[in-house]
Amino acid sequence: MMRATRRAALLGLGALGAAGSARAQSWPTRPIRVVVPSPPGGPPDLILRAILPGLSARLGQPIIAENRAGGGGLVGTAHVARQPADGYTWLFTTASHVNIPPFNANVSYDPVRDFAHVTLAAQNFGQALVVRPDLPARNVAELVALARARPGALTYVNAGNGTASHIPAEMLKGMTGTDILSVPYRGVAEGMTDLLAGRVDLFFVGTQIAVEHVQSGRLRALAITGARRWKGLPEVPTMIEAGVPGFEVVNWFGLWMPAGVPAAIVAQVHAAVAAAVAEPEVARQFDGLGLEGVAMPPAPFAAFVAEQARVAQEIGRRVNGG
Repeated sequence: MMRATRRAALLGLGALGAAGSARAQSWPTRPIRVVVPSPPGGPPDLILRAILPGLSARLGQPIIAENRAGGGGLVGTAHVARQPADGYTWLFTTASHVNIPPFNANVSYDPVRDFAHVTLAAQNFGQALVVRPDLPARNVAELVALARARPGALTYVNAGNGTASHIPAEMLKGMTGTDILSVPYRGVAEGMTDLLAGRVDLFFVGTQIAVEHVQSGRLRALAITGARRWKGLPEVPTMIEAGVPGFEVVNWFGLWMPAGVPAAIVAQVHAAVAAAVAEPEVARQFDGLGLEGVAMPPAPFAAFVAEQARVAQEIGRRVNGG
């Protein structure tokens, strides 16, 4: 959720033990499988396929992407958690890795303890907070004032608990002391249809989806949730600029393996990902998706994931009344 700093990508990997290095020297000797726990064609799938050729070339083995959707990502993620810790099964997914579990009682794994945290590979520039154009709120301050004056009357699109539409909305409510009603939808497309029809009031949605509707005047953008403005909507302030201190949320994409994979293998894969996301063609593809490559090393990535899990659990407890 929160923005990963570029400075973290410059941190050293630290010394690797001789035993771990020896194990890594004989790895990999066969094809590697990467599980994407969501349907084909989504952002994780597109990001992974952009970097797979570079990863395969650097590691010297075929790397096969496998979409294993179900349960909002729980099915594929649980499958990876059960695999041998030999480095031949990976998980590539979004911030939902930590955001979904607090809202689902049937999670069979711990997103922090049950995985080796390899790297943060990419992140977007945040979600766009958009509202229907006839809503009497032209900025975030006016939206907050309206929500406080009419508790429970305003509605927001929730495209799934723990998703990038749900977490920022609940953060806004918690940080501003407002009561805005969550309206559940089966996905982004369905929610956008109702927002454009004026049946719901606001939506935290991906910038690439929002920009067309904002430029056409069918929606009004009040803010961007990232740390800096997005070049596609340069006139739209960040949430912090709009008067909500500390509000910074981006959607991010990372790589994991089952817990227990030797540190030398984890470091080797991180180095391959870092080189792949730095390739000019990959950077071009990422830019078209509204993303930037990050390649955060394993140790800071593990700390980052733990903090994101803590924040998601706090939101989950508040939403669930715990």
